[in-house]
Amino acid sequence: MILRLHCSVLFFSIVTGMVPSLAEDTIRVLVPQKGNWETSVPDLGRRKGIFGKYGLKLETLYTSGGGETMQALISGSADIAISTGTTAILSTFAKGAPIRPIAASMTGADDLFWYVPASSPIYSLKDAAGKTMAFSANGSSSNLATIALIRQAGVDIKAVATGTPAATLVQVMSGQVDIGWSGPPFGIDALQAGKIRIVAVYSDVPAFRNMTVRMHVANLSFLTAHRELADRFLRANAETLDWMYAGDEAITEFASMTGIPPEQARITRDKFYPRGNLALTRLSGLDDAMKDAVAARFITEPLRNDQLDELFKYYLR
Repeated sequence: MILRLHCSVLFFSIVTGMVPSLAEDTIRVLVPQKGNWETSVPDLGRRKGIFGKYGLKLETLYTSGGGETMQALISGSADIAISTGTTAILSTFAKGAPIRPIAASMTGADDLFWYVPASSPIYSLKDAAGKTMAFSANGSSSNLATIALIRQAGVDIKAVATGTPAATLVQVMSGQVDIGWSGPPFGIDALQAGKIRIVAVYSDVPAFRNMTVRMHVANLSFLTAHRELADRFLRANAETLDWMYAGDEAITEFASMTGIPPEQARITRDKFYPRGNLALTRLSGLDDAMKDAVAARFITEPLRNDQLDELFKYYLR
């Protein structure tokens, strides 16, 4: 399947760094999993003044991801949802909802991991028959990954939604859930202290290693009425990402914002979120994503080429 690619003024603006003089406009942004490096782009960019430079004022609402995020976007409670699971987008679009992805958020499988308390007898998912395994919310990238990891392990494990990494850790350490999920920086301190052990990682499933697993998605009514605002948002997003990887300033700011030591912030960025994985123009592994979505019953069949053309009509090229 080959999607038609269209060069745009937007991409030219990102490459050249051209920023017009703009009045301040408000964009309502849904942010899943607050405090994650990937999802901190709006907060870090706002603190740095980058979004203001593009004449944007961001109003952010934080969610647990997946269906919760999509429902808020569909209802018009927000204009753009960042870092939304590809499965949730495919499922929501297939049902006729007015949403369209506008750029990639995460490609690859370096970030999420699943863990148990250090005292647990579970050392791999094959040891976890009859146990429970966490993911954030239905339709999220962690939901799809959990289903795929269980299927690959070939044992009977029950997948359960547990919300944020912080909420999940409480449930795991109190014995309510056997296997927790996390996305750095959450869990790094517990790993370093030997309180938990990793038993599975996203990249254990080969298909995820080059898949665009999360995207930025917009409400279609907002997008058609305010395309220029969405373009401006992506230009500010791109500049913020460049700054986040340019040196230590963003590390210090992220550590201050999340209340973690700078060294943990550095490990989060350098080990779990390679810069190339956050490239906005990437779109890969879509065929595998649709196969997994069908297997997980998020969609009944893969989308046709004409449906894909419509779905990615506004996607950044």
